[in-house]
Amino acid sequence: MGSRMSDTPLSIFGRPSLPKGPTEGPLTVEELQLAARNHAMPLEALRYDITPAGLHYLLIHFDIPMIDPADWRLSIEGSVARRLELTLDDIRARPRVSLPVTLECAGNGRSRLHPRPVSQPWVTEAVGTALWTGTPLSGLLAEAGVQADAVEIVFTGADHGFEKGEELDYARSLPVDYANRPEILLAYEMNGQPLLPQHGFPLRLLVPGWYGMASVKWLNRIEAVNRPFQGYYQATNYHYRSGPDDPGVPVQRIRPRALLVPPGDPDFLTRQRTLGAGPCRIEGRAWSGEAPIERVEFGVDGGWTAAELDPPQGEFAWRRWTCLWEAEPGEHVLSCRAIDAAGNIQPIEPNWNWIGVGNNMAQAIPVTVR
Repeated sequence: MGSRMSDTPLSIFGRPSLPKGPTEGPLTVEELQLAARNHAMPLEALRYDITPAGLHYLLIHFDIPMIDPADWRLSIEGSVARRLELTLDDIRARPRVSLPVTLECAGNGRSRLHPRPVSQPWVTEAVGTALWTGTPLSGLLAEAGVQADAVEIVFTGADHGFEKGEELDYARSLPVDYANRPEILLAYEMNGQPLLPQHGFPLRLLVPGWYGMASVKWLNRIEAVNRPFQGYYQATNYHYRSGPDDPGVPVQRIRPRALLVPPGDPDFLTRQRTLGAGPCRIEGRAWSGEAPIERVEFGVDGGWTAAELDPPQGEFAWRRWTCLWEAEPGEHVLSCRAIDAAGNIQPIEPNWNWIGVGNNMAQAIPVTVR
């Protein structure tokens, strides 16, 4: 009997033909490869104030660099009065600050868009809150003496690869004034331990309140420049674009979002939840990079109830909320939405854009009550 390999789609064994843009088709092999490398935070981990490092979401563009801390150096150069080259011990000897900070991937919610932009297929769980420890960036910029003609600070990581045919390092920039904000850290610890390799060891930038693309990992160079940085991940990617020819608006601060811990027990494959009738305490977390969380509403089948908010655990960390639900037998859809102090409300409908960033549409959890 001959082989039936020819009956199998070429995409499993060879180089597939990718969609030219957003698609209504099934997940591609490339998206499945990305999903296997970049993991989300299980929703039940919303119960932790501080996400254990192994449960925190990950997005890694290229490969995780292998870095020997004894050989590693951070250079601060460009439009500065004095070039600095620092070891990890040099950085750890500087003033030490610890902040609980919620990080979220800009692409969180991408797979819920129709048509679906083809990239890392996040659902809603690309988030985590860690206790980050490091030294304020502003102190090192002052020591280097950023010149008056500098307009941006460029941060470059050790991860290197190709995107859209271009060979590049992962790099992002911040305006000089913003880079000097006190909360922006050069972080070397996560939850009281040295950074894990996948989280940027030995040093990463931390930009609280912004989507995760701004917090460059495996940081090895900081450069003050006298014109806006035009690197791929700054000027082309991470923009809200309506189509392939729209330059769009840069992605920056995290839009408001609330998530709930799915109640009851899951089905292995579908994750459909089943629970018993009666009083059920629902809990979750809410956050926004635009303003403090002011209100969270819990939804059942389209009706909304105000939830109770715990005290904030930090200016840049998510906030716990709870609500008591009297679960009645039948099929239901549970949801939640966040409202921040600036009046930004989490939408019910998706925020569609060409590359699928910033889609903070409200979560929807189907449950069976018996």
